[in-house]
Amino acid sequence: MTKRHASLPPDAEAGVDAFIEEVDERLASEEETCDVVQDTLVDLFGDREAYERWQDGGDVSPAERVRLQGYDPCNATLESEYYAEKDEDRFQRSKHLQWLWRQFDDTPMADNVAFALRFRQMLAEHLFDEVGENCRFFKGISFTYGHNISVGDNVVVHDDVHLDDRGALEIGDRVSISDSAQVLSHDHDIVDQTEVVNYRTIIEDDVRLTYDTLVRAGSKLGENSVVGAKAIVDGDVPAHHVAVGQPAKSVRVKPGWESVAAPMEDRLARNKEERRIDYELSGDLDVFDEFQRDLQPPDAQ
Repeated sequence: MTKRHASLPPDAEAGVDAFIEEVDERLASEEETCDVVQDTLVDLFGDREAYERWQDGGDVSPAERVRLQGYDPCNATLESEYYAEKDEDRFQRSKHLQWLWRQFDDTPMADNVAFALRFRQMLAEHLFDEVGENCRFFKGISFTYGHNISVGDNVVVHDDVHLDDRGALEIGDRVSISDSAQVLSHDHDIVDQTEVVNYRTIIEDDVRLTYDTLVRAGSKLGENSVVGAKAIVDGDVPAHHVAVGQPAKSVRVKPGWESVAAPMEDRLARNKEERRIDYELSGDLDVFDEFQRDLQPPDAQ
């Protein structure tokens, strides 16, 4: 084994447990999520005195006011807020929880691994569509919404990973996702990049994504497969195979699994269309086009 068990001193363990239990109970209650998030962040950032002074009508500078207002997720916007096809009702609560997750990662306590992993596990149980037991979510993980992610048991997601759930992500048991990996679930049209297609991206049980890998939307990583560092996966990695390269292809079967693994092919099969997620947009949508381009190709009929 290459790791050992580590724990906090008993008094610190008790404090961590009490705090996480309190936030968990408030998030599970009928209390407004915005209020829970705001209270939690005010205390985590040690800003209670300034916050109460502001609430009581005391003097605060413009910078202080922006900071204090920013603890309330209702006063914040995220990039995913602009995505027209999202489920607006689900997004509102997801946004508030995601704000708490992101801002927590900017506190000094986010580096206290024994505390932070348990806090993020608790948040994931409120944010994700499904989450299993004993997951380990490290610092700097980002999502599109959060509520289109399902995660199995004993999953490890390391630092600075992006889990794009504009479509949907299904992550099985005992999956390991290394630092700086990106797992995508949406694509843009090559001509009109404002046209978005969403997919289900699937990572089956016991998959390992190594450092700085990119999994494109609609891909499927078969059980017990491995994706090598900096690989770009655009297709389906067969179970028990090792895929490397840009674009990734299978280069070997994991030793001992040859009898149950499919034979290697020259390239990964692409079955993304069977995982496409269709959506409809409102006819009275107030469209925001940040590019304002003429997208009509000169040779189009």
